[in-house]
Amino acid sequence: MLELLTPAEMAKVDAAAIAAGTSGVALMENAGGAVADVCARDWRDVRRVLILAGPGNNGGDGFVAARRLAEAGHDVVVALAGDLASLKGDAAEMAERWMGRTVDLVEAPFGWAELVVDALFGAGLSRPLDGRSAAAVRAANDSGRPILAVDVPSGLDGATGRPLGDACVRADATVTFVRLKPGHVLLPGRALCGRVHLADIGAPDSAIAAARPAAMLNRPALWRSSFPEPSIEGHKYSRGHVAVWSGPPLAGGASRLAAASALRAGAGAVTLVGPRPALEHHAAHVTAVMLRELDPRAGWSDFLADRRVNAWVFGPGAGDTEASREALDQGFSSGGCAVLDADVFSIFEDRPEELGAAIEDGGVEAVLTPHEGEFARLMGGRVEKDASKIDRAKAAAALLGATVVLKGPDTVVASPDGRAAVADNAPAYLATAGAGDVLAGIAAGLLAQGMPCFEAAAAAVWLHGEAAKSFGRGLTADDLPYAIPAALRALENGDRS
Repeated sequence: MLELLTPAEMAKVDAAAIAAGTSGVALMENAGGAVADVCARDWRDVRRVLILAGPGNNGGDGFVAARRLAEAGHDVVVALAGDLASLKGDAAEMAERWMGRTVDLVEAPFGWAELVVDALFGAGLSRPLDGRSAAAVRAANDSGRPILAVDVPSGLDGATGRPLGDACVRADATVTFVRLKPGHVLLPGRALCGRVHLADIGAPDSAIAAARPAAMLNRPALWRSSFPEPSIEGHKYSRGHVAVWSGPPLAGGASRLAAASALRAGAGAVTLVGPRPALEHHAAHVTAVMLRELDPRAGWSDFLADRRVNAWVFGPGAGDTEASREALDQGFSSGGCAVLDADVFSIFEDRPEELGAAIEDGGVEAVLTPHEGEFARLMGGRVEKDASKIDRAKAAAALLGATVVLKGPDTVVASPDGRAAVADNAPAYLATAGAGDVLAGIAAGLLAQGMPCFEAAAAAVWLHGEAAKSFGRGLTADDLPYAIPAALRALENGDRS
């Protein structure tokens, strides 16, 4: 279940499911039943449940959950936003089936409740909460009671993962249906949702396919079929050769991290290329990584022209100097596969069109790995700042003609062809200096082994997160290359599909 459904796509799924013969009443009955099941399973000792019900289908799910919980022996009160007469369609029918106590939302007995179910508004909410709904959300957050959200926490934009205003539920858990929404995995939505439970409510796979989801969860199933497997008949150069541009002597750590990580990711050979003073520093730290001194006339052009070199990394520790700009131009002229990071975004500050032209003119298959600050530096105002992280990454990928990895705890990988994947496996302690250099190296190592750009980038992001988790707290970037084999073993054993 890799697809991420925006609210608009989810509406198409609902419509297609109904058109295929599954009634809206059946979908709502299944959804509310799933909510009741989670309440009973996750809060076994709770007896008094307060359900906040909205005026639409989310409220209808809440009425179903209320009936199911009451039938199981719970004391339930429904606090309704609006009046019963204003409910329409399936929600009205479910409210009629509810025989228990219903009060106005302003009378919600938070002090009485042991558990609050937030069934006010779902992922399709398009405006900030106000009035009684906003007050109820604030009261729920301040009540100290655990909160289970239905679909998404009320007040959260299901497409962007951002609160629509200053009133948004902070849930301990969320039950959603059919597929996850972007707001469940993009921050801050992921934190506001708490534990997310995904329920199958009977929508057929054909309805999901008809919605043509634009984004996916970043899981091995997305790219596993193109992941490189070493051959017993291979040799180091058949497994790929990565060239990494070295920064100046006192900034060489970043390029060493990238080089070591490319090796750990499976590249057969990795070479750091730079001026002799930098290489003398590298020589004191590396053994398996090879060193290549720059040709005083050709720079690294001749080295990149070697047919055995099939991927190169530029940016970590490179600096924004005339020499580095010239070396980057030589890289573009060489073509091949490239991972561009760090100082590349300073060199092309506010000039993404020129970077895209250089990539296209050189015939380079490129993966760009900016964090949010670097992304803003490169793109300037060309991407709508209020758009979702997915849409921003996709817009940049289309403009640049390259795969874009917009980094963070919710890293988005976007391809120029419109595909996008969101990662949710990065632990908090991966936020450490140098971690991005490791990611660049992993991506380059996979590119060198023949993996396509989007798949290589997505796989690198997943491995990066799994490596960090395998090491645990206390992680530094120096540890990450040594943790990559544990992530590869997890992939090989199918531990995390």
